[in-house]
Amino acid sequence: MNNAQYASPAFQTAGMQNTTALVTGGTGTIGSAICRALAANGAQLVAIHHPGESQQAGEWQQQMAADGFEARIESCDVADFDAVSALVQRLEADGVVTDVLVNAAGITRDAPLKRMQVDQWQAVMRVNLDSVFNTCRNVIEGMLARGYGRIVNISSVNGQKGQFGQTNYSAAKAGMHGFTMALAREAASAGVTVNTLSPGYIDSPMIRAVPEPVRDRIEQDIPVKRFGTPEDIARAVVFLTAEQAGFITGSDLSVNGGQHMG
Repeated sequence: MNNAQYASPAFQTAGMQNTTALVTGGTGTIGSAICRALAANGAQLVAIHHPGESQQAGEWQQQMAADGFEARIESCDVADFDAVSALVQRLEADGVVTDVLVNAAGITRDAPLKRMQVDQWQAVMRVNLDSVFNTCRNVIEGMLARGYGRIVNISSVNGQKGQFGQTNYSAAKAGMHGFTMALAREAASAGVTVNTLSPGYIDSPMIRAVPEPVRDRIEQDIPVKRFGTPEDIARAVVFLTAEQAGFITGSDLSVNGGQHMG
């Protein structure tokens, strides 16, 4: 990874020093780019990973440090409200308050609805949508009391247009923006912004695992004729979480190369 790009003007903003950013799914492909971009702007990072990925998260933290990015890692099942509450309380006991929250955790359990199992539906809803409630509910009071906060919920182009075999995923991702708009109205007067960011198809291990002919067809359907990069998403997160972005709230920012416009 070319870490020099995070020092470029495209990633730089002001007003993120002395802030702490909590990133769910922070050790994933997109989450990692978000963490690096926020750290490059001076934010103190807390990256949340799933309890079953502790070894990988430790290796991720070591690589971050080797690349000049400091990050605290925390194990937490963000689909579990009590686990998230305990994590936030533990952080606050250490003097760590959440100024910026990025909800990037997500999973897929694809199947046509006629074959979808209840556990596939429930798992996606819990991780992709319930987790947004769990994290926001546990940090919003502190943000409101301090008069400042930035929340970005990472949704998907498929939450905007739907996708075959993803009734669970599309519903959860669409629900995220409904949540965003409602909370944005509740929090705006206190200086807290809440926005959705909807990526299109991003170059990642998941995309690279798709058979090449199918991958090529997907790429040709994107007007800019390429997949997005994790850094494309990270730049947008930096923009929305900057102190200067205080007049942007309740929005759904599409970062999809023109694949869906609406």
